Amino acid sequence: MDLAPEELQFLSIPDILRESISIPKRSPKTFCLITLALIFPLSFAILAHSLFTHPILTQLESHPLADPAQTRHEWTLLLTFQFFYLIFLFAFSLLSTAAVVFTVASLYTSKPVSFSSTISAIPKVFKRLFITFGWVSLLMFVYNALLIAFFVLFVIAVDTQNALLSFLAFMVILVLFLGVHVYITALWHLASVVSVLEPVYGLAAMKKSYELLKRRVKMAFILVFGYLAICAVIGGIFGTVVVHGGESYGVFGRIAVGGFLVGVLVIVNLVGLLVQSVFYYVCKSYHHQGIDKSALHDHLGGYLGEYVPLKTSIQMENLDA
Repeated sequence: MDLAPEELQFLSIPDILRESISIPKRSPKTFCLITLALIFPLSFAILAHSLFTHPILTQLESHPLADPAQTRHEWTLLLTFQFFYLIFLFAFSLLSTAAVVFTVASLYTSKPVSFSSTISAIPKVFKRLFITFGWVSLLMFVYNALLIAFFVLFVIAVDTQNALLSFLAFMVILVLFLGVHVYITALWHLASVVSVLEPVYGLAAMKKSYELLKRRVKMAFILVFGYLAICAVIGGIFGTVVVHGGESYGVFGRIAVGGFLVGVLVIVNLVGLLVQSVFYYVCKSYHHQGIDKSALHDHLGGYLGEYVPLKTSIQMENLDA
């Protein structure tokens, strides 16, 4: 895609998707290894964890007070499994983000790309992403606490006997929840890219992400909502067929459907990470913030302990140069 910097701001969502999908072709081996080592385990865990928690939940629901000792054991098992699942989920999510964003930036700066160089850079990138994720988690916690408080006030204040009023109030809460949730998710994704590609992280990266999202919120909302909706559909089908399918689909049918859905989620997650990387460049261009490719090249080399003499400052004349 040969575009001048001023043209990048006019890229449509289909253009962003096409550019994102074309990126792995520039280094197929690297992206294949990243997918197998990081994105596949992440996608598999997202779907497969319900296969392990569903039997425990079924046991708890069938005889919650039958045997207190057994119930405590099952609750301990469930909470322990969920704890390690969340640790695994967050770790591989951050690792996948670090690997993809670093690799895409290396390609854009004509920096040599390999799976080993990406893995070598991850430790420093991971620390920055983790700090940024911590601030986003705090923001999400505060938001959810306010939402719960608002919902409690709604239950107390609204006449629940009035079905129409209750429905309208619930829809308002739902729309507000979805809107703010999607916006915070977009803020997090863009802040993650900023944490890797710029010398800021944490609260500073969130502030930078907020500035980049100005007047690009609609595009970000469509991209993030589309990603979340696709993931929800995949999860819903997996739960219906694989987890709760029972004898209706047979063992081999459930395995086939489960394997197919994991593969689809792997592709969706990879494309999602590529899109957030490309969207960062689009936002930078929209706000007329030139991208110094030589400085970015040196910044990426810093993760590997490299020293590269400063070259002439050039803007991003070609997105795929």
